[in-house]
Amino acid sequence: MKDLEINAALQIGKSREEVFEAIVDPEKMAHYFISESTGRLEEGETVQWKFPEFDMRFPVTTKKVNKPAMIEIDWEGAPGKTTNVKFQLESKAEEKTLVRITEGSMNVDEEGLQWFGRNSEGWANFLACMKAYLEFGINLRKGGYDFMIIKE
Repeated sequence: MKDLEINAALQIGKSREEVFEAIVDPEKMAHYFISESTGRLEEGETVQWKFPEFDMRFPVTTKKVNKPAMIEIDWEGAPGKTTNVKFQLESKAEEKTLVRITEGSMNVDEEGLQWFGRNSEGWANFLACMKAYLEFGINLRKGGYDFMIIKE
């Protein structure tokens, strides 16, 4: 049986260069995905991502960058498991970019199925939120996950 792999894609009405910067620049990413980062995604560097709904930070190591076509990172995609994520950016037409995200892989078992569902939803949300931010200046995440915030 083949391992599980996540694949998500969406076309964004912006140039490949703009979409690339929206992924590597934490100031831009804070408008649609994370609340903060310790730095840009640069090859060989590790940064810490913080999400507004979680109190913890997630280490993200940038493995490879091919500006403006591809970014590859490793992160803790599941508790205690490092997974690889590739963002591939393909120019489709004037000011349009197809963004493909691949994350993998995990075994086909209970833990893998939970990861697959959770992270598939997460990457689809990432793409929708990035599209809303880049095309319309809207932060779809703002307030959307308040129900997940743990309050003492």
